[in-house]
Amino acid sequence: MAADTLKSTTGASGAPGGLRRLLLDNGALTALIVLVIALSALSGDFLTTDNLLNIGVQAAVTAILAFGVTFVIVAAGIDLSVGSVAALSATVLAWSATQHGVPVALAVVLAVATGVAAGLVNGFLIAYGKLPPFIATLAMLSVGRGLALVISGGVPIPFPDSVSHLGDTLGDWLPVPVLVMIVMGLLAAFVLGRTYIGRSMYAIGGNEEAARLSGLRVKKQKLAIYALSGVFAAVAGIVLASRLSSAQPQAADGYELDAIAAVVIGGASLAGGTGKASGTLVGALILAVLRNGLNLLNVSAFWQQVVIGVVIALAVLLDTVRRKAGATPVTTGGGGNKGKQAATYGLAAVVTVAIVGATSFLHNGSSASDKPKMGLSLSTLNNPFFVQIRSGAQAEAKKLGVDLTVTDAQNDASQQANQLQNFTSSHLGAIIVNPVDSDAASNSVKAADKANIPVIAVDRGVNKATVNALVASDNIAGGEQAAKTIAEKLGGKGKIVILQGQAGTSAARERAQGFANGLKAYPGIKVVAQQPADFDRTKGLDVMSNLLQAHPDVQGVIAANDEMALGAIKALGSKAGTSVPVVGFDGTPDGLKAVKAGTLYASVAQQPTQLGRIAVDNALKTTQGKKVEQMVKVPVKVVTKDNVAGFSG
Repeated sequence: MAADTLKSTTGASGAPGGLRRLLLDNGALTALIVLVIALSALSGDFLTTDNLLNIGVQAAVTAILAFGVTFVIVAAGIDLSVGSVAALSATVLAWSATQHGVPVALAVVLAVATGVAAGLVNGFLIAYGKLPPFIATLAMLSVGRGLALVISGGVPIPFPDSVSHLGDTLGDWLPVPVLVMIVMGLLAAFVLGRTYIGRSMYAIGGNEEAARLSGLRVKKQKLAIYALSGVFAAVAGIVLASRLSSAQPQAADGYELDAIAAVVIGGASLAGGTGKASGTLVGALILAVLRNGLNLLNVSAFWQQVVIGVVIALAVLLDTVRRKAGATPVTTGGGGNKGKQAATYGLAAVVTVAIVGATSFLHNGSSASDKPKMGLSLSTLNNPFFVQIRSGAQAEAKKLGVDLTVTDAQNDASQQANQLQNFTSSHLGAIIVNPVDSDAASNSVKAADKANIPVIAVDRGVNKATVNALVASDNIAGGEQAAKTIAEKLGGKGKIVILQGQAGTSAARERAQGFANGLKAYPGIKVVAQQPADFDRTKGLDVMSNLLQAHPDVQGVIAANDEMALGAIKALGSKAGTSVPVVGFDGTPDGLKAVKAGTLYASVAQQPTQLGRIAVDNALKTTQGKKVEQMVKVPVKVVTKDNVAGFSG
């Protein structure tokens, strides 16, 4: 097996020197051991069978992607497209199998072929088109994501049941994603250490010109290397979609960065020539352990990003120190090296188990807090509406004496699934979830139900799973009110633009449906353009600016949230609130200020603070065995300049 096992150029005969060399030569493994020991000491919920299996599941997709990226990085390349290729491959599988009747086995082949095709395009552009790998794969990142959205229409597609079992467990305890990760890791190790193409990767990464002069067909090898990366991305996409029971066109967004980080943390060099599958696995586990532990410790979602970045930098810094200390990379496999590597991992396992076992005594005698514990997983905190839900929930939790942990899924259904798994393994009294996607949250909610943990959904429901209560406004009814408001303001005639929310989210779909339903009663209103701006103010500004070039005579705007509406107002300039009324959605503080100022004509307010407050109140009732209503409606209200003074969200 080809491995960048490191040999010291200087002897270290003493025991302290030998230990120091062992630690330095296995920097990523050392970091993982330190993390496991520290988190075991800090959290009594970390070192449980359920939580350790959760970590394996949460590392699986990143690890499989990273195995494919390892091939590319060893060959001194880079692949930024793996996240988009994963989403595209899963979308092709679901689209062909469920909407076009293609046999599931053939659909799986089509999904893998999609990954291969994307990799071959990358390889061709790099090897024959002479494009830098960064540029070629960045282009594929955009193309792959766009095709996934085109094929799916921006809507998640249910995954075939026969393939969804990849997200299940064997014997009710062993997760299938972990098994797939192990199989793909062994395959990656075999390719790197036992095949001609694996040796070619190290040769190209070490010195491409020397490899070419020695007779290696570098261009053809690059095609194969990027095709292999595409295969692993396709498998990762299938596993991810299986966990979520649906192919999400926005899935795996940003995962390419985690994959690259895992490879580099695992000891590979971005300059090429070094890297191994086992190191990549350790790197992926470090990221998973870190995120899991920070969730268990109730670290702020914003600080989590800071901590993860620091740990990545420290892990790579340790690798730099190791190299400066005299370690030299070896990229050829040998029996002695393999034996030494196996002994290293065995010793690491023994040391970790011993120290972790000792630290577990710190938690055995600790008394549990009298406060009921709950978890709140929000789809995003990068939006004032959900920040208000958090504020209302935290205020109510403080009032009722509840220990509330809040997490931010960052509009990533997979990340939210991980967070809900962590809540479940921590045996919280209740879980509150604001789903990124109503279908994707179902498996995680089922797991909580199986563990007898009450689940309250807030703002958005959960499909194909049972929740104790849904605390929400009616997005469809709100969309109808927004359409009615703009139509009446325009006197039943005029040209309008609709700014849609993030493709694939239930809120975006429901509000768009409400807009369409409401406008049916006003045939004189013509929708000249509909474009997504992802619930983002900056994108709202850019999209509206572009649409004004094609439709300068637009007479009204409906936006699926206040953030996009405020961006549209900026693009409209002096027209906003005078010749062009703008209607938003959510009733956020900034939106209400714009209503007061007259630039935003109206906002369909959902009273998000009330949503958070009522969700916590109902969650506490379920922990006390009290009955709660299945559906708790918080009424929406159209807020205009006439009634904004008396409105409180």
